[in-house]
Amino acid sequence: MPGRDNFSSVTEVVAPAVAPTTEAPCSGVYYNPRLDPKNYLQGPLSPNPATRLRQMLARPGIVVAPGICDGISARCALEAGFTCMYQSGAATTASRLGQPDLAIATMNDFVGAAQMVCSLDPTVPIIADADTGFGGPANVARTVTQYARAGVAGLHIEDQVQTKRCGHLMGKQVVSREEFLTRIRSAVIARDSIPGGSDFVIIGRTDSAQVLGMEEAITRLKLAADAGADVCFIEGVKTEELLRSTVAALAPKPVLVNVISGGLTPSFTCEEAERMGAKIIIFSLVSCVAMVHAVRAAMHSLKKTGTDFSSAKGMDPKSFFEVMGLNEVIELDAQAGGSAFAVV
Repeated sequence: MPGRDNFSSVTEVVAPAVAPTTEAPCSGVYYNPRLDPKNYLQGPLSPNPATRLRQMLARPGIVVAPGICDGISARCALEAGFTCMYQSGAATTASRLGQPDLAIATMNDFVGAAQMVCSLDPTVPIIADADTGFGGPANVARTVTQYARAGVAGLHIEDQVQTKRCGHLMGKQVVSREEFLTRIRSAVIARDSIPGGSDFVIIGRTDSAQVLGMEEAITRLKLAADAGADVCFIEGVKTEELLRSTVAALAPKPVLVNVISGGLTPSFTCEEAERMGAKIIIFSLVSCVAMVHAVRAAMHSLKKTGTDFSSAKGMDPKSFFEVMGLNEVIELDAQAGGSAFAVV
């Protein structure tokens, strides 16, 4: 997949990350002046979700993205007023396949889910899990292209082996530095090859902290940033001190932190993470874990009482459909001259 060469050298990606400037960085570091963060500091928020995400990253404030797993959770997140959402790979695998996060879901599963959630409000950025990129360089490139076409604003690519697992489980294995960087380069080349100039955000994720130690994890993310990653994501940061030192080591690159209750990372609040210097905080399992508790309780109640009256909590069908966008559909139908839904 040919694309503009924004690397001074693609064979040596070893120079330290540097702040965006009007001049190209030193040899070996990816630089695309069009994507310089300073270009996204001014003006109204764009209706394009990828551009909007870059604006949010360039401007003050932490980006809070709750994990969603399906249309219901996405609708609830939008109703609550969130301005960014995270399509969790674990949550999507559970919701669509009823399976654990063990590399069972395919790119097509994730793209299908993304097409649906991105359509609910096309202006709201969706950050999506892309696991390992689902194969070699060509697969990674295809993943980026398909995600972008689905309306996703950005994705993260990790350094686990293809038979990966949730980042908060034990027994993880990671690929070599060079293979990880090949994945990042492939994603960047694919993004830069999208006609018209795409603002799609590439997030480099490493799971190596639990396997090879924090020093190696930081090194891998520095190299990923040099290779063109827009954001750095270190999975399983176990303390506040480690998060702060990670942010300092990777500056000025934005850092993403993943908070899962009961996982490897402490349950930082949004405000705490922002004080520590994180730019994005995701809560990967917030929706699907809540669903397990709620649906499990409803099923047990139905089994015990023979009725769903208590679990419904007074929500009738129309009220449920209103959460799913009923009123918007009725309004559109009326504006078009339809009368099918004049009474519902």
